[in-house]
This record gives sequence, structure tokens and C-alpha cells, in this order.
Amino acid sequence: MNILAATDFTDLATHASAYAAGIAKLRKSKLILFNLFTPSIHALNSQFSAENFQRMYDRTRDRLQEKADALSKEFDIEVIAELSFISMDEALDTIIGKHEVSLLVFGMNEKTWDIELLGDTTTAVIKNCRVPTLAVPFKASFDHLKKILFATDLVEELPQPIIERIRIVAETIGGEVEVFNVDKKVAELKAENSDALAINAIDSGLQGINYYYKNVKSNAVIREIEKEIKQTKADLLIMVPKKYGFGASIVHRSKTGIMASGLNIPLLSIPVGYVPVDVLG
Repeated sequence: MNILAATDFTDLATHASAYAAGIAKLRKSKLILFNLFTPSIHALNSQFSAENFQRMYDRTRDRLQEKADALSKEFDIEVIAELSFISMDEALDTIIGKHEVSLLVFGMNEKTWDIELLGDTTTAVIKNCRVPTLAVPFKASFDHLKKILFATDLVEELPQPIIERIRIVAETIGGEVEVFNVDKKVAELKAENSDALAINAIDSGLQGINYYYKNVKSNAVIREIEKEIKQTKADLLIMVPKKYGFGASIVHRSKTGIMASGLNIPLLSIPVGYVPVDVLG
């Protein structure tokens, strides 16, 4: 498994990159340190010559390489610097294919009204990317990963490879998994065919690790997840975001996207359609 960490050279991105380097060291993986080159709006509005553009690009490339070399030395891992100036989606697709990336790591911003309404780069990547994305808040420490909270609505059976990845994450960090559902009790869910299939798939996929179910009845899903994180002192939140059509997306805000800002613990988002080679394990 190779890991991509995105950086814009802010303190938050630097922290997330170091977190990603810790995972890479644990898994003996390569780390791809990625920056999307975006000249300032002032430079773009001026008569910005090709020579000036190249100079700015070269300075950013050198700065990125310095960061990559520093991470390589600190964590004793291979770190490759990748700088791109095409769109974020195109750049990620290209680098994911080129380096066989199985996990993206981004910084997680604090929750603000504009992020809540419009989202940010991390929430956009979670929504659109085809590989798992780990959103890392500034307060998160890689040294404290034991309790995993897997929040799911259990309405549809999840692909078995996704559950397998959750099991591998738990095995890798030696932790336990709480399967948390904000709706009905497990006994009630098992009586309903659709949810029973989902529970059977989870039971099968999580064999061999310490896991348990917990359910609460509430219409405030996000609030209940946040409350459960605090009560259980969870170290990692895992969610599998759903895809909505264009019309439905206007009405439905992605719970995963909303959760990807303002948390104090990392959020691992695993796309429904992705069959990962490896995640954290």
C-alpha cells in the first residue's frame, strides 16, 4: 500500500503529512507528498509572464522536495514529491494510478459556518475520490489509535472487501471496533431482511477481532455520533459515504462530509464502490 499526503504547507497539512508518514513507517509503505500548485489570485490578475510562472513553480517544487526529504529522514521511509498544476481530481487520479495509492491523507479543518455550508477540499475529495480518504485534525496523535467507531445505518449490505479493510485496520492497531447505529436495536434489525443481511456481512467480515454493536434511537444522527465519540473516547471514526444523485444531493448533505470538519479524531472514509488493495492494514 502506498499513501498520498496532500500539503499546502500550512501547519494543519504539515501535521497530517507527519501522521501519514507514521502510517507509512508502520506499514513499510512509500509516502507520496502531493501539492497542487496554485498561483495567487494577485499573480493571475496581473500580467503574469511564463518566466514568472516557472520561477514560482520551481520555488514550490523545491519547497515540496525539502519537506519530502525531511519526512524521509525523520521517519526513515521513502517519500516521493509530486507537484501538479492541473485540477485536483485529475491530479489525484493520475498520481493514484502512477504510484498505486491506496490511501489519501488530508488535514481536517475545524468546523466553521462556511465549511458547514459549502465544504472544503477534504470534504470534496471524500465525496468524489475512488480510494479511501483519511481526514486528520490538528489535535489527532498517531500514537493513540486503539478504539474504532464504525458508524453505519445498516440499511444496505456493505461490500465484503470494505468490512475486511475495517478488520485489517483493527488488527493493525490492535484495537476494537464498535459498530454504531443510530436507528433501531440490533434485535429489531435482524428481524428485517435488508438490515439482517448487512449485520450478517459485518459479523462474517469482522471475525477474529474484538467488536460489538451499539444502537441508539434518534433523528439527530450527527449529534449522536459526536456524543458517542466523546463517551467511548474513540480514536478513529470510520464511515462509508453514500452517493446521491444531483437532485437528491441538494436535499441530502453527506453525513460523512459534515463529520469531516470539526472532529478531534481522524475520519476514515471508504467509498462504497472501492475494493481496496489495502487501507491501514
